[in-house]
Amino acid sequence: MMNLGVAAMSDKDVNLKQIQRLVASQVLHSSESLCKLLQYLAKHALEHPHVPLKEYQLATEVFGRRSDFDPQSDSTIRVQAGRLRLKLAEYYSSEGAQDPVVVDLPKGTYILSFHQREAPNSKPRIEPSTDLNGGTRNQVPRGWIIAIATLSILLLLAMVSIGMIVSSRQGLPTAHAGNLEAPPLAFQMFWKPFIAGSDAPWLIFSNAAFVGRPETGMRYYSAARDAQDAIWDHYTGVGEVLAVHSLDEVFGLFHRQLRVKRGSLFSLDDAKNNDLIFLGSPSENLSLGEIPSTKEFVFQRVTAGARKGDLAIVNLHPQSGEAREFLASPASPLVEDYALIGLVPGLAPERSVLILAGTTTFGTQAAAEYVSRQNSVEDLLSRVTGSKTGSLTPFEAVIHIKVARGVPVEAELIAVRKR
Repeated sequence: MMNLGVAAMSDKDVNLKQIQRLVASQVLHSSESLCKLLQYLAKHALEHPHVPLKEYQLATEVFGRRSDFDPQSDSTIRVQAGRLRLKLAEYYSSEGAQDPVVVDLPKGTYILSFHQREAPNSKPRIEPSTDLNGGTRNQVPRGWIIAIATLSILLLLAMVSIGMIVSSRQGLPTAHAGNLEAPPLAFQMFWKPFIAGSDAPWLIFSNAAFVGRPETGMRYYSAARDAQDAIWDHYTGVGEVLAVHSLDEVFGLFHRQLRVKRGSLFSLDDAKNNDLIFLGSPSENLSLGEIPSTKEFVFQRVTAGARKGDLAIVNLHPQSGEAREFLASPASPLVEDYALIGLVPGLAPERSVLILAGTTTFGTQAAAEYVSRQNSVEDLLSRVTGSKTGSLTPFEAVIHIKVARGVPVEAELIAVRKR
């Protein structure tokens, strides 16, 4: 029997409904960038079928890249398309196995394709035939036997391929599955300390202590005046949340996992036994005060003047043309911020610590996004190692961030120190 609900809808409506189902799925809903890409590709495919899409168009209109984006040197779009293909395959092998419409992004193109599944009751009827004893038996035509055998082999191959993809996502350090592309070489060099080992690194996000009440107002906890007050230690910034998402996408390129932990649960055993990535400054990510940190650029509160009490990144040994202090803009809304990116040795010789911290939550977000983009990582590597693909050593760097409507829109590397 035909599904009257589907039959009453146009093909375009059915396909759009399938895109909505994909975006809301467990496989895709947590990846904002892939959902945005999927929706853009779907709109284009349905409104302009057979009209090709260019990487430049996707980069500028979907991912907000600047007009000087060069697809020859920046593989962001190809990488994101590869990830989308993987997610679609994962979806249709699990929760979407019975969906009426299959959405595919063929290799070598950015044009989505939509395929209607055959209704499950549309199988050809097999008529009974009489056997030698006068009874009846179901006789399957030889052609159908061959077809069923062929489909069984294809299904087996598909299951093996999907298993390989899932396995590679869970453990392999580089791309080995099917059509997936390897991460850019700059990413491989920058993130090598955190993907070389068998254990996933810990991502420690800022988790400051507050007193007060959410409904009446809260402030940072002060041991001198708040010793008797209840402490709220389960808040973090918007920038930290988005930073976790950016870093998870980067580690997805390597088919590696991140273990996420809030700062108040951090212990020195974590520092000794794991590679660590810290999100947020020591003023909010208090765990940073317990381990070796940066030596050239440090976070301090301003002690005098109009900005007294504000958090600054202090340049302990300014070079020619560099400021002594880096402070976010005082106006509200915030229009600029500064952030520290530092790779320092861990407590154990074989461990590494990466610090991504702004003077505000927007700076922290910008620092994480900076190390999640190929062009900015290449710029950083060039400044630290002299090459876009050089072998990375410990360093400290400061970036200047422009903020518009609460969103970091531009980041510039302004100071670098080698350890």
